[in-house]
Order: sequence, then C-alpha cells, then structure tokens
Amino acid sequence: MSYSVGQVAGFAGVTVRTLHHYDEIGLLVPGDRTYAGHRRYDDTDLDRLQQILFYRELGFPLDEVAALLDDPEADPRAHLRRQHDLLTTRIETLQKMAAAVEHAMEARSMGISLTPEEKFEVFGDFDPDRYAGEVEERWGDTEAYRQSQRRTASYTKEDWKRINGEMDAIHRRMAGLLAEGTPADSDAAMDVAEEHRRFITRAYYDCGHAMHACLGEMYVADERFTATYEDIRPGLAGYLRDAIVANTARHRTS
Repeated sequence: MSYSVGQVAGFAGVTVRTLHHYDEIGLLVPGDRTYAGHRRYDDTDLDRLQQILFYRELGFPLDEVAALLDDPEADPRAHLRRQHDLLTTRIETLQKMAAAVEHAMEARSMGISLTPEEKFEVFGDFDPDRYAGEVEERWGDTEAYRQSQRRTASYTKEDWKRINGEMDAIHRRMAGLLAEGTPADSDAAMDVAEEHRRFITRAYYDCGHAMHACLGEMYVADERFTATYEDIRPGLAGYLRDAIVANTARHRTS
C-alpha cells in the first residue's frame, strides 16, 4: 500500500513543503511515483520518516540525521535504543526544569526585574534565579558580581531578549566553525572568542582576558555549563574553551 504526499503530511504532522524538501536533499526519497510524477510513499518510507522526525525533535541537524540513518552498520534497534536514551535524558531535564520554575516562582528575585512568566518567556529552558544563591555565595564579594547586579537590575524584558539573542548568535557562529572543522586556535575562532568576551563586558561586567580564560575552563569543568553548550552542538564546550585560551594567549603576546 502506498500513500500520497498529502496523506503522509497529514499522518506525520508536517507540511507538504517539508516532504518535498526532504526528497530534494535525498533524506526521504519516496519509493514510487505515479505515471504523472506524483510522489507515493510506502511503509518503509513512513518508518524512515518517523526516524527523521524523532531525531529532528531531539535537535539533530538534517545532515547528521542523514548520516545516522544511512550508516550501513546501524540497525533499526540501534536507532530505537539511541532515541530512547536521548528521550529519557530530555524527560529528566524537563522534570528538573519544571521543579526549578516552581521554585523560582516562590523565590526572591536576585536583581532581575521580571515576573516568573516573563523570565520563562525570555530565558526559555534556563531560569536565571535557579543558581542565584550559588552565584552570590561564590562571587558575591567580587566587583564583577556587583557590576553585573547593577547593570542587570534595570534590564527590561526587551533588553534581555536582545542580550540573549546576541549571545545565541555568538554561540551559533562558534558552533558553525566547529562544524566546518575550523581549528580552535584559528583567527576566525579566536575572533569569535574575543567577541564573546566583549559581549560579557558590555552586557554584564568588565571581563579581561585572564577572567575570560577562567570562564572558559568553567564551561568544561561545570557539567551544567557543559550541557548548555553541548545542546547547541556536541563538542562546543571544549571548542569554545580552546578558542578562548588561544585568544587570551594571542592578546598576551600582541
């Protein structure tokens, strides 16, 4: 039995345009076509589409999905086991997020003048109050902490959206360099690292190169920071740290 592109789109909850795109890039080529050239999908195609949508939901880019599904040494059970592990991890993360949000609604705001709903809208998966007590305990007596508190206390929701967007763009550029195989000590990677440092200085506190290098080490030493960067792209935490270290050395010798 075979199905039209419209039927498959309805089954899977995707658009016809998405299925056309998957066909064009070779990710999901329908097993048959009518005499008029219309796509027809069989059960094997639907199984592959299910795998594609699982990996897409888990944040995998299309090129990595294709590599996973076309691996000649993989079998369907291996894909299911991998997806089960990933989904289980995501469920645990979401449960922790829900608990953190509930706690934040009851906790005292640490200088971020947004309602809990606005915080969730602005920061998404990350709640800025979650580690506020720990941050104050570890760095509360530093000038960097005091600077950050003074600056962020007056930020509006729109300010936070702009700041988060700028930081996300920096992370994405660094992740793009990693994906292209650009060395972490290349000029391109070091330039993005320098942009990262200047962003921190502009948005939060004066961050010199030595302090920036310390932050880079924390990104790989603290599993919570590591997870944040690994969610953007596997290997990004270490790559960003290495680029920061290289950029610090560059400025020491310049």
